[in-house]
Amino acid sequence: MTSHEIDYKIIGEDIQVVEIELDPNETVIAEAGAMLFMEDGITFETKMGDGSQATGGFLGKLMQAGSRLVMGESLFMTHFTNRGSGKKKVAFAAPYPGTVMPINLANIYQNTLVVQKDAFLCAALGTKLSIHFNQKLGAGLFGGEGFILEKVQGDGMAFIHAGGVVMKRQLNNETIRVDTGCVVGFEPQIDFSVERSGGLRSMVFGGEGIFLATLRGTGTVWIQSMPISKLIQRLAPYGGNANKEGGSVLGQLGNLFEG
Repeated sequence: MTSHEIDYKIIGEDIQVVEIELDPNETVIAEAGAMLFMEDGITFETKMGDGSQATGGFLGKLMQAGSRLVMGESLFMTHFTNRGSGKKKVAFAAPYPGTVMPINLANIYQNTLVVQKDAFLCAALGTKLSIHFNQKLGAGLFGGEGFILEKVQGDGMAFIHAGGVVMKRQLNNETIRVDTGCVVGFEPQIDFSVERSGGLRSMVFGGEGIFLATLRGTGTVWIQSMPISKLIQRLAPYGGNANKEGGSVLGQLGNLFEG
């Protein structure tokens, strides 16, 4: 199914919103609760599945809905369609501060993007969302990104939400090591794993945590500066980063002896 061609505008700096302009009978799909406003003439309908042709009838929709439950997402998705006679606008906002990344899937390797399971915000109708299992168990146990990721496929626009500032890095047969949890997405040909951050002294006293996410290959990687998990940790009065050595084993042990 060819994705609908939608126009959009990103609004804001630190807390961004995506405003999408729909032609008559154009549709955008979104996570439940993401809609900020919609103009008169736009109708919305909650459906089981993303509406892509690859869903394959009721059984396919049921399997897709089940995979969304595994990812911790809502069972249903909301479809917004312009039923009016002219162009109409609908806007979507993410549930926490950050950056909205507009991604043209037609320009991505194999028209596929692998993202954090809670990173998808909205996309043109025709975009397929499915579960992506990380093949390396260590990445799931220690990576912060988790064993279960989300695969976004299509040939139209998709909008991904990331915490804080987003950096886009192009790897050319290179390796980059990233703080766990800060990888928001990558192209499918990139090899993703989790490795130890260094020797025993670095692991205990370094403050950078015991494991780092490692990405190798040729392709694009998107990195977020403040994922929601890290934001919560920073704000917690007795969180793991309350001390200078917050990311280290020593910092965690020190919290046990605080009054």
